[in-house]
Amino acid sequence: MTLQGTVQKSFILLGLAAISACFTWKTSTGIGAAAGIIGALGGLLVCVVICLKKEWAAGLAPVYAILQGLFLGLISAITDRVYTGIVAQAVMLTFGTFCALLAAYTTGMIKPSEKFKLGIVAATGGIALVYLISIVLRLLGMHMPLIHQSGVIGIAFSAFVVVIAALNLVLDFDFVENGCENRAPQYFEWYAAFGLMVTLVWLYVEILRLLSKLRSR
Repeated sequence: MTLQGTVQKSFILLGLAAISACFTWKTSTGIGAAAGIIGALGGLLVCVVICLKKEWAAGLAPVYAILQGLFLGLISAITDRVYTGIVAQAVMLTFGTFCALLAAYTTGMIKPSEKFKLGIVAATGGIALVYLISIVLRLLGMHMPLIHQSGVIGIAFSAFVVVIAALNLVLDFDFVENGCENRAPQYFEWYAAFGLMVTLVWLYVEILRLLSKLRSR
């Protein structure tokens, strides 16, 4: 595993996601709607498989990127029709956050300690649990109050989730650095690139949700 190889594969995944996102963006009122739904469900399935079988990342990470691109293109098109220009803002904030945290990490301003890692993992797990409960409640015809609304609590919750999603990038940077230093197998380049992709997708979606709440007030 090398840093150069990981960076190259990360750009490949981002490029694939961007291409497939353009497709559903332009066809969101037609075939793109179905493609976006397939992308969301298929991307989740592929994500689980890669997490269980890291050595399959070389073959499945590009598939994940394409599927997630389909999903992102659809939700972006739908959201942009309601709030014009919001997607451009979300994209700039996502990559601006990525660049800022990467600069902070490479210059030593942020160094994840074990307590830091544990805190971020615990917070991420808590957010995942809240979302899971919310999905179950929706299936039962109920709604989790406040956090999905555009009130103060809903905005504060989204802002918190954005911060945690962003800090997960620091864990990704640390994973890449440790993998290169410890000479991990080469397929870990794809696995690390996949991890970065997962975090960027999450961060973008959460920034889009936060901006939507702010614009709806």
